[in-house]
Amino acid sequence: MIAPTHAMVLAAGLGTRMRPLTDDRPKPLLPLEGRSLLHHAMDRLRDAGIPRLVVNSHWFAEQVTDAVAAYGASPPPVVLRETVLLETGGGVKAALPHLGADPFVVVNGDAFWLDGPNAALRRLCAAFDPDEMDALLLLVRTSQVDGETGRGDFLLDPLGRARRPKEREIAPYLFGGVQILSPALFAGMPEGPFSLNLVYDRAIENGRLYGLVHDGAWFHLSTPRDLSNAEQLLRAGVLPALF
Repeated sequence: MIAPTHAMVLAAGLGTRMRPLTDDRPKPLLPLEGRSLLHHAMDRLRDAGIPRLVVNSHWFAEQVTDAVAAYGASPPPVVLRETVLLETGGGVKAALPHLGADPFVVVNGDAFWLDGPNAALRRLCAAFDPDEMDALLLLVRTSQVDGETGRGDFLLDPLGRARRPKEREIAPYLFGGVQILSPALFAGMPEGPFSLNLVYDRAIENGRLYGLVHDGAWFHLSTPRDLSNAEQLLRAGVLPALF
């Protein structure tokens, strides 16, 4: 169990699959239930008691800066503007000086979920064991996802250790865009752009990548149709199956 004090929201992506909605704004600023996805993510981190936030930006970066300021968080989040898009891994590595020396939370700026009986972030913090884990990912059952899941992302062993699917193997879980990472994972990682998949591969090799299955509702938000469907489901009070 840990009590993280730092978190990062990834808000720098181009959101190409969400066009034309992202032709004039970054994807995390698209509205859902009258509130931007970015502010929903910041709400979750605030409710989890994590006071220090970092947000990265690139596409319409000034809009992200304005939205973070408008949220009114205290202490004010650090906004890092990427002149060159650093991808997920490079973005987190660039933010490490602002994320402290202990494991921290990373949330995708377009991740939207509803908690089950216990808040997902609090479940992750309670489950994270620094002696055994370098990364703990929130995973979602592909069976509850309304959208393209491909071959899935990960499988879990009985202890919760995660691995990727082998050739011709189907994985039952998707990554839900919420995670706890140890800063040690980034030692020796390349400068510039790279994917967090490199970090996951390192953790898998060392047997230190784990997953926690979400027990609430999660929304796949990749295309304008996905966003419209999520809005309709939320308004109707019809949620994706939890199990």
